[in-house]
Amino acid sequence: MKAIMYLSVVLLMAGCTDDNSEAVYGKKSGLPVNCRAYVQVVIDSYRARIHSAEDSFAGLERNCGINGAAWKDNREK
Repeated sequence: MKAIMYLSVVLLMAGCTDDNSEAVYGKKSGLPVNCRAYVQVVIDSYRARIHSAEDSFAGLERNCGINGAAWKDNREK
């Protein structure tokens, strides 16, 4: 029974579209538009020692947290 429920959930989730399934960058600005792209920019800037861990986490929360700006459709037209 649990296996059937698990399989059902997996199949339902597989059919959903996800705006974060691939990194998206603005056509004009080149800046990250969705969370997948933003997270990679944050990781790269942290590893390059451009930003501290505190600043990196603050930016992640602001942009990709529960009410983050990157969850909206910000794609440039």
